[in-house]
Amino acid sequence: MTKIQLLSVVTLLFQSLSLAAKPTVPDVIQKIAFGSCAKERELQPIWNQIAKNQPDIFLFIGDNQYADLQDIKGELVSTPVTDANRIVEAYETLAAIPEFAQFKQTVPILATWDDHDYGANDAGTDYPLKHKSQQIFLDFFGFDKTDPIRKQQGVYQSYIYGPEGKRVQVILLDTRYHRDAITPKTNKNDPGRYVATSDTTRTILGETQWQWLEQQLLKPAEVRIIASSIQVVAYQHGWETWGTMPHERQRLYDLIGKTKANGVVIVSGDRHLMEVSVDKGQRGNQVPYPIWDFTSSGLTDNIQQVNEVNDFRIGPVYRGTNFGELEILWNPEFENSKIKFTARDGDGQILTKQWVSINALQVDE
Repeated sequence: MTKIQLLSVVTLLFQSLSLAAKPTVPDVIQKIAFGSCAKERELQPIWNQIAKNQPDIFLFIGDNQYADLQDIKGELVSTPVTDANRIVEAYETLAAIPEFAQFKQTVPILATWDDHDYGANDAGTDYPLKHKSQQIFLDFFGFDKTDPIRKQQGVYQSYIYGPEGKRVQVILLDTRYHRDAITPKTNKNDPGRYVATSDTTRTILGETQWQWLEQQLLKPAEVRIIASSIQVVAYQHGWETWGTMPHERQRLYDLIGKTKANGVVIVSGDRHLMEVSVDKGQRGNQVPYPIWDFTSSGLTDNIQQVNEVNDFRIGPVYRGTNFGELEILWNPEFENSKIKFTARDGDGQILTKQWVSINALQVDE
């Protein structure tokens, strides 16, 4: 069988799986679970723990598989994928994990990607297989062949659920397809791998996605969950983050203010750790209201120590298997409604809780 034939066969398999009865989203969203960084070659019992808490939706926010971890002479090495069949193979391995297969049948999944499932570590707009990778992604997550997302460049999406007064908007950004090069550090004493650029022509989202995002934020909703595969608020660690292009992060903050998009909280992954960050302008950024960034990363990680600075962090930081939950506590008096963030480890034990008043997430008139 040729590579083209193999790709066609697996694509048909993904399509047949997507035709199976899909779980439905309830009329009112109360609990959203999310997570990232799931190495498909490793055991994934965590899906059972997530399902036990009965989320209304699960957000798979990047590194949903690790296609770029390839077997080279018996050793797993991170190297850019040059054959799209390797991406197909990684998704096929994920699909065959019993716990994930069962989870996918019971909980609606919305997804975006990060670098490893995109096809190359830390990759951006110059990744040559990005178009093929996008179509494989869309096949796996069950997008119809006629869905307009098939013709756009990138996997960004937006959904609104619920009646007026309890509308929840979910925006999944694509921080890969259009992202320009990021600046590597030259000073060995700097943390991480990258430093902030002063080149304001560089972009994370690309102009088309920026214009699309503005239109989404103008739509009415009481709560808005923005999923970014990389952290928006934390940046002192020196790894991938919106902080590598601070002008883009400020543009996001400004856009929330300009569109009067109330109720925004951010969920992010990538970092192989759990932490909560909130930007209140304490390091000089101009914010429309406190910007919360709930990071959950590491669906298949081992416990390790974390030693890195984050002046935005509230509560503990944890590196090990974890997932996050956002529970919307709707109150008949809307100003008393809250969002509760809970992080849990692989056994379902609580790592941290944070409450955010929706009334505090409002743009001043």
